[in-house]
Amino acid sequence: MSTTQPAPPARRKDPDRRERIARAAIEVVAERGVEKLTHRSVAAAAGVPLGSTTYYFATLDDLLASALRQAAEDDVEHMRRWADELEPGCDLAEALTDLVLHYLGDARAQTAVEHQLYIAALHKPALRQVSQEWDTWLAELFASYTDETTGRALSVLFCGWQLQGIVRESVPSRDEIETTFRRMLEPGAKT
Repeated sequence: MSTTQPAPPARRKDPDRRERIARAAIEVVAERGVEKLTHRSVAAAAGVPLGSTTYYFATLDDLLASALRQAAEDDVEHMRRWADELEPGCDLAEALTDLVLHYLGDARAQTAVEHQLYIAALHKPALRQVSQEWDTWLAELFASYTDETTGRALSVLFCGWQLQGIVRESVPSRDEIETTFRRMLEPGAKT
């Protein structure tokens, strides 16, 4: 009589592991900076074996690109919700000012890490495509309220305020930010 061995227990599937690793990479960059990102530090932050990080992301550039893409997707989702809540005919300069102040207030840490990842593209060509896609999406969003050229200019101004705001000791004033958006949206306006 042959005895049949029971099948080994099925391995648990972890469909969110790749995303969890990317989010852990964002956390590591936030805590230590881009230059201190390692597969080992990300594995520890994600609570996964080291082999999982190298399985999904063979190089650190792959891991950084995934972190940047995740940060961009999270930001795009936030911006979509913001856009969906705008009232028709709203004061766009005021709405953009509120958004900048959100990113420099409650979301300051997130803004800092997003910019660290974005700026890493200066030295890591693998990140440039994701950074450019993020830029394009933001410009298209703002263009949906204005026109293509103004949308691009607003995205540059918006990102500039964020970058300056996270390196300044104090957050720019509401008036300072809003004045520049008004000037962009109402050329020739005396503000």
